[in-house]
Amino acid sequence: MDMQGKYVDGFVAPVPKKNVDAYKRFSEKAGQVWKEHGALAYVECISDDVKPGKVTSFPQAVKLEEDEVVAFSWIVYPSREDRDRILAAVMSDPRLKDMDPKSMPFDGMRMFFGGFKVLLAM
Repeated sequence: MDMQGKYVDGFVAPVPKKNVDAYKRFSEKAGQVWKEHGALAYVECISDDVKPGKVTSFPQAVKLEEDEVVAFSWIVYPSREDRDRILAAVMSDPRLKDMDPKSMPFDGMRMFFGGFKVLLAM
């Protein structure tokens, strides 16, 4: 995929190890909704080699607990304008709208996210 001019939302969240399968099922559903509304790519990753740093790190950023892994995710959009439109559509989609934050398979209070312009893609 040519990434020049694209826009990316990035997410990092702690997921209890016992919830990884539930997180994958949740992500499959969410990813399908995002893609149907126009996202170009939806990627979910689970930590395999992340260590605490001296100042900061993925584990420290989410206050990772012993029984958790880090989820690192991103969604690719054609542009910022498309992202804003797609995100609004996703947030009002009935397939996701009825999800109870308390039943999510991860701790949303320790998740962080943001939108990024692609600077370089090779």
